[in-house]
Amino acid sequence: GSFLSNIDMQSGSPQFGTPESGIGLLCTGQIARHFGLPFRSGGGLNSSQTADAQAGYESLMTMLPTFLAGANWVMHTAGWLEGGLVASYEKFVIDVEILRMLQAEFTPLEITEESLAFDAHVEVGHGGHFLGAAHTMERFRDCFYRPFLSSSDNFEKWNRTGAKTTDVRANEIAKKKIAEFQMPEMDSSIKAELDEFVAKRSEELKK
Repeated sequence: GSFLSNIDMQSGSPQFGTPESGIGLLCTGQIARHFGLPFRSGGGLNSSQTADAQAGYESLMTMLPTFLAGANWVMHTAGWLEGGLVASYEKFVIDVEILRMLQAEFTPLEITEESLAFDAHVEVGHGGHFLGAAHTMERFRDCFYRPFLSSSDNFEKWNRTGAKTTDVRANEIAKKKIAEFQMPEMDSSIKAELDEFVAKRSEELKK
């Protein structure tokens, strides 16, 4: 696998989400495919101290090569901040949005008569528009990626609704998800066995 990072030559601090780490991911992915081996890589890695633009673009600099390299197993996919020293709820939500977008982008195109919509072109004709076409009416709800975090409102509407930045919206989503969480059911005997194991290991680690 690959967990490559370079260092800041001025401070000696490790750097994540750099072009060099992305190139390393792509190269090690090629080596893994050459030898027919499964490939593990890092995920949304970055050096930012908070869930800001730097965290987003550095994470994408790692996640995009991860997709391109064909990684079989990805660690630290979401929530990583400050070189792995911090786990962030807001960053987790942002990373999930990035991952959903990449998943949509890397889904193979459907090339069929329906998807190419030749009948819609005939229906609309020269100089018309497709907004009212039957093909559009049948597909407009799910034909494009629909973000759960990103905002495409104009400035006036965005300002009226609180002028919430990405990290603020991510915080609200994280809190809502945590509040709505319901513990999945587990067989009572399995739970008892796990509780016993945790209690035993906790005592052993105290020694």
